Amino acid sequence: MYSNTKEIKQKIDSLILSDFDKAKDKLGIILDCLPTEYKSIINESFIHKRIPKEYMLSSILFTMSSAIGLTFYLDVFGYKNYGNLYFTIIGSRGDAKSEAIKIATQPLKHSDDNDYNDYVNELSCQADDTPAIRKQNLIQNASIEAAHKVHSDNPNGVGLMIDEIFALVEKMANPSSRDGIAWRNFLLEGYTNGYVDISRKTTESFRINETYISMLGGLQHQFLNKLFSNGNLESGFIDRLLFTLKLTSNNTLSAGKISQDITIGYQKSIKNVLEYKRQSEKLEETKKQFRIEITKEAEVLLFNYLQGIIKKQIHAKPIIKEYMSKMQISVYKLCVVLFMIRHSKKSTFASSLTKEDVNLAIQVNEFYFHNFKYIIEQHINIQDKKIAIDEVIALAKQNNASQKAVVEVTGLHKGTISKKWNKN
Repeated sequence: MYSNTKEIKQKIDSLILSDFDKAKDKLGIILDCLPTEYKSIINESFIHKRIPKEYMLSSILFTMSSAIGLTFYLDVFGYKNYGNLYFTIIGSRGDAKSEAIKIATQPLKHSDDNDYNDYVNELSCQADDTPAIRKQNLIQNASIEAAHKVHSDNPNGVGLMIDEIFALVEKMANPSSRDGIAWRNFLLEGYTNGYVDISRKTTESFRINETYISMLGGLQHQFLNKLFSNGNLESGFIDRLLFTLKLTSNNTLSAGKISQDITIGYQKSIKNVLEYKRQSEKLEETKKQFRIEITKEAEVLLFNYLQGIIKKQIHAKPIIKEYMSKMQISVYKLCVVLFMIRHSKKSTFASSLTKEDVNLAIQVNEFYFHNFKYIIEQHINIQDKKIAIDEVIALAKQNNASQKAVVEVTGLHKGTISKKWNKN
C-alpha cells in the first residue's frame, strides 16, 4: 500500500526505467545536493569543455578521497572506515575522460609540484647520506615497486591514477605475473586499510601498518567483457570498483571558459582538506586523526539502509549479490568523503555527520549501483554462466576442437579454460 503519489511514481519508475535511466536520475539528485563550488565546476566543465557531468563527479570524489587520507574517519556500528575509494570511468576515446581528471585533480597536482620542488632543493642542500623523503599525493602509472615506496614515504595515503585500467587488470589476471599478484594484493589490502609488509633481499624493506589507497582509472567500453573474467570477480577486486558510464553529453561547442572564480573556489575547498592531511603528517603534531561524529538521526538512516541491502541480497543474483556486500562498505566511505565535501569551504570539520550527509552518500552509492547493474545487464549473462561454459567445453571435446578455439569463442583467459577443460 502506498501513502502518496510520490511513492506510487517511484514504484512505477522502478518497474519501467532501465538502470541507465535510474543512474541519470540519481545524478541529477546528487548534483542538486552538492555545495555550489562543486556543482558549479561540474556544470561549467559540461558547458565549456563538454565533459560529461558524471565523469567530473567521479573525478572530484577521487580528488577529495585522496586529499583526506587517514586524517578523518567514521567509527559507527563497530566499524572504523576511511574515505578511500576506487573509481573507473568508462567511455570511448575522445569522451574527455582525461580532461575531467585533469581539472578535478589540479589542486593535488599543484601541491605535488610544490612538494617536488622542496624535495629537489633538499637533495641539493644535503650534507650527509640521510635520504630525502618526497611528499606527494598522486601516483601516475607507476610500477608496483614504485607504488609501494611512494606509499611508504607517504603513509597518510596516496591516490593512484591510471590512464587505462584494463592493462593493470589484465596483469592482475595473469597467474604467472608476479607484479600482477602484487598489485592485486596491494589494492585489495589498500581498500580495507590493511597492512602491507614488503621484505626484499636487495633493496629496502618496509611495512605500512595502515594502508590508504584511492584509485581512479579510465576504461574503454570494448574492454568491459574482459574486465569481468580471469578471476577478477573471484578476488573481489571488481566489486570494489565504482563504475561511471557516460550518461550525459553536450554537442554544443562553447567559445567561453570556466570562470576563474569557480576554479579558485573549488581548488581552495580541496586545499582546505589537504592542509589537515599535511599538518597531521608533521612529526611535532600530536593529533594525527579526527573522528567524524554522527547524529542519532543519521545513525538510524544509515542502519536502516544497510539492513535494507542485506535483505535485498537474499534474493539477488550472483555477481550482484557480491557487489552488494561491498556496497555495505562503500556507503561508509562515501559518508566520509561527502561530509568533507560539504564542510570543505569553511573547514567546519568539527561538525557532525547529519541525516542529509548520509542521504547524499546513499544516493551516490545507489548511483554507482545502477551503473554496475546496467553494465552487468549489457555485458554479462549472469544466469547459468558456469553451465554455459561447461557445455561449450563438452561440445568442443565431442567435436575434437582445441582449448584455443574455446578461448576464442568464450573470450575467457586460457588458464580459466584449461582448469575447466581438465575437470570435464
